[in-house]
Amino acid sequence: MRNPYAHAVVTAFAVLAFSLGAHAQTKWDLANAYPATNYHTENITQFAKDVDAATGGKLKITVHANASLFKAPEIKRAVQSGQAQAGEILLANYANENPIYALDGVPFLATTYPEARKLYDASKPAMDKLLAAQGIKVLFVVPWAPQGIYTKKEIGSVADLRGIKWRAYSPATAKIAELIGAQPVQIQQAELSAAMATGVIESYMSSGSTGYDTKTFEHIKNFYDTQAWIPKNAILVNAKAFDALDAAGKAAVTKAAADAEARGWKVAQEKNDEYKRLLAERGMKVHKPSPKLDTDMRQVGGIMQADWLKAAGADGAAIVDAYKKK
Repeated sequence: MRNPYAHAVVTAFAVLAFSLGAHAQTKWDLANAYPATNYHTENITQFAKDVDAATGGKLKITVHANASLFKAPEIKRAVQSGQAQAGEILLANYANENPIYALDGVPFLATTYPEARKLYDASKPAMDKLLAAQGIKVLFVVPWAPQGIYTKKEIGSVADLRGIKWRAYSPATAKIAELIGAQPVQIQQAELSAAMATGVIESYMSSGSTGYDTKTFEHIKNFYDTQAWIPKNAILVNAKAFDALDAAGKAAVTKAAADAEARGWKVAQEKNDEYKRLLAERGMKVHKPSPKLDTDMRQVGGIMQADWLKAAGADGAAIVDAYKKK
């Protein structure tokens, strides 16, 4: 004889299981190396909010800013290994892994935002393939402002930088130090303020936003707007974590990522002049490079472009050809 109580219990458990499944929540940690007030971090935070809204709270992404979860050099490995489901990296930091990553740090190859976008579009298929082989998917990419030179003393040529203590945060900036005769010191952004305050570094190349975020103006008073290159940050996700989402979840993340990329490129361009104005208001002298300094730096760029093409081989040549044809 059928037990009505047993049937009721089974039915109750089935309803409960369905209810829990319908409201199951997935949580991602997203590792970031920049202050919460930086536009990259603000953009990622908005991305996380958009995903939360689009999934009805089923996917919660926690943004860990300012290297609070992993230091900048550790983030890519953390995403690859699944220690963090997602993370933001500066592509040029991984040049030693593959020359494709170094393309972002080659001086004077792409110096305007339209050029940087074309270079990204030309390199994207190769980069996506490279990361996919490591179990990583690119969600979106956002640029920094064009790179200039911060220095304690006023300079008129590369000769004035010889022997100076120079922040090297990537293989590209370390190579520049070698070519100009500076002393490279490996310093990540989270450590930059302390390094300047203690005299560990006297000069570095970066964007106006980095100078403002780290209060460089409190220690270094000159910024030379060389506009040498436009590096980009990539927001990555562990491929297994992404694949584990249902179709609606994948669609929500993909849509929010596309929106974040478009928003990030727009904000980067809008903030470029704003950061230089903010630096000037706080005592920084914003200089147009002298013709000699510009020529010297372009010579450095020419050497690095030739070295990159040699290292990247046929694949690299194809990317540059595609970029120049766009």
